Amino acid sequence: MSRSDRILVAAGAGSLLLAVAAAAVLLLPAEAAPPADAAGLLLPTTAAPSHGGSPSPVPTTVPIVVDVAGAVAAPGLRELPAGARVGDAIAAAGGYASDADLDAAASSLNLAQRLGDGEQVRVPRLGEAAAGRPAASDAGAPAVASGETSTGGSRVDLNTASPEELEALPGIGPVTVQKIVAARQERPFTSLDDVVQRGVIHRGQLEDIRELATAG
Repeated sequence: MSRSDRILVAAGAGSLLLAVAAAAVLLLPAEAAPPADAAGLLLPTTAAPSHGGSPSPVPTTVPIVVDVAGAVAAPGLRELPAGARVGDAIAAAGGYASDADLDAAASSLNLAQRLGDGEQVRVPRLGEAAAGRPAASDAGAPAVASGETSTGGSRVDLNTASPEELEALPGIGPVTVQKIVAARQERPFTSLDDVVQRGVIHRGQLEDIRELATAG
């Protein structure tokens, strides 16, 4: 075989190998290529969202602060969970004191009543209710005029009194003063019972100021 024949045979064998290799590449399954943007750059694949992620935060409830006063073991400010009741406030203050007037407390306090932030719970003491009432007058003695106390002083009018005069009343703190002022600006009180019915003060506070205040 001449040299030119050998070259032709070698060239033919090489072409055959190239053809076989190209056919093999075409027959193999192509791997999925990552997506590309318009510029031909590869884009990162997006991972499927995990179902085991951290749970959404549980909303918390803001506690309330109430003033527990009167015949309790440890009077003062108490922080209670939202939705707490009058009975919870008394328990947080150590329960009733030894001089608590339980009969008066039962008639003036609703232990199941829900409390709001800034309210006051006052437990009456023994003798307080009697001390707050005028003594029975003798026959022929002049009665106490409306708008005056048994000692002759003028009653505090909840519709016109200054915040300082209101806060000087027993059982009335700064928070209650703000409630009285806001309520009377909206609509003047017609009576002391009207002040209670509108939720400005509770029955215990009413008993404390009944002989010292007026409204309407």
